[in-house]
Order: sequence, then structure tokens, then C-alpha cells
Amino acid sequence: MIKAAFFDIDGTLVSFKTHQVSEGTIRAFDMLHARGVRTFISTGRPYCLLPQMPLQFDGYVTMNGGYCFMGERVCYKNPIPQGDTDRWVLYAMERDLCTMIFTEHGMFVNKLDDPMGVAISEEVKIDIPPLLATERMLGMEAYQFIAVMEPEEDARVLELLPHCRLPRWHEHFSDLINCNNSKAVGIESIIAPLGIKPEECIAFGDGANDIEMLQYCGIGVAMGNAKDEVKQAANYVTTSVDEEGVLHAVETLGES
Repeated sequence: MIKAAFFDIDGTLVSFKTHQVSEGTIRAFDMLHARGVRTFISTGRPYCLLPQMPLQFDGYVTMNGGYCFMGERVCYKNPIPQGDTDRWVLYAMERDLCTMIFTEHGMFVNKLDDPMGVAISEEVKIDIPPLLATERMLGMEAYQFIAVMEPEEDARVLELLPHCRLPRWHEHFSDLINCNNSKAVGIESIIAPLGIKPEECIAFGDGANDIEMLQYCGIGVAMGNAKDEVKQAANYVTTSVDEEGVLHAVETLGES
């Protein structure tokens, strides 16, 4: 019996085309709540960047599991080790890269006019965060960075940052997080106090940063718009976010 459902946002709950939650997804949530299923966000976004959605959530796994909470209770938080944070900042300065830093309660960007940084904000419909000079990020407590760089640079960065990983979900940029964090780790921190087992959970996602949670939960649902590696990690592949994928899965799996 499913007791908890965890949802990625971009490409899962919210369409990249419409930037809206569909009527079908709203209906799917009503069905889950009618069955007594708790619903949760599980996202790479920080809380300050969550879009307004006409949906009810019982808790939040944010920053790829780096900061998780239910109401006023913080279930888990685990920033990037300071040495790796500072090495990344110095690397970004050396390579003149655009980067965004996510702190516990906010985020900043080091370049306001970077073409790719602007494109990112437009693609996921977020406001460009406040400007902060790259060197001022040194010494800050970071839970996540957005690293605006091509995939060819990933291996070099990982050699430089031994305590980090790059769950890339976009061809032109990647999240940069503590290697001990993941959406699966975040989910565990949420469900353990509730007495819910992983096999009693269902997760929905479309990006590479969703793979761990799809494998951790009893049922992992990949959206039809997901990459092949994500679909291969899932138990079930639904239709795309623009074809009512969440509703289709909830209706189909509810009958199984």
C-alpha cells in the first residue's frame, strides 16, 4: 500500500512549455489524498525558488536532498564541505564561469548578464537572483551550486572536488552537491520519523537527479519526457508532463 508520494517539479509537476500545473495533475493529487497518501516535493530547487502551485504538500526535499523539512521541523541538512565550496568558487573565478550559490535561506548569482544564466532563468521561469561577486562566495556555507558549464568539464571538476557530485539534468549546466546528498537521502529523512517504509512510497521524476529516488522508492515512475537513463531506472514509464503523465500513472497504478 502506498502511503507517500514524492514529486520532482520541473518536467514532472510543471511543464517546461506552459510553466503550469495541469488540471489532470491537480486531479491526480485529489485522488492520492482521497486514498490517504501523503504528498511531498522532491526537487533540486531551494525553497525560495519553489513556484506557486495549486497543490498540497506535507513536506519538502529541497536542494537535491541537502535541506529537507516538514512544517517548522528540519529533518535533514548537509552543506557542501567548505574546502570543496571554496575550490569550486576559485575554479569558477579562474574559468570565468557563471555560478549560482544556494544557501540555507537564499541564493545568489555571480553574473547578471551571462547568456546561459539568463537562458536558465527563462527556461525554468525563475527570477534572476541577487548579484554577489564570485570572490564573496568564498567562506560561505553552500548547500548547492548551479555550475554553468558543458558536460566535457564535469570530470575535471569532480577531480577537484572529492566530496561533491554533479547530478546533471541539463546539457548546459549541472547541479553541484555534497556527494552524500541525494533525493533518496532526503526522502529517507522525511519518511523515517513517520514510520513509512521505502516500499510504501512512490516517486515521480524526469531528470538524472531523480534516478536515486526512483530506485529507492517502492515504485519509481519516469515521465515520458525523461531521458533513457531515467526510464531505465524506473519501475514504470508514464506519458509526458504535457500528456498528463502524473494522472495517467496515478490512475493506472491505482488499479494494479
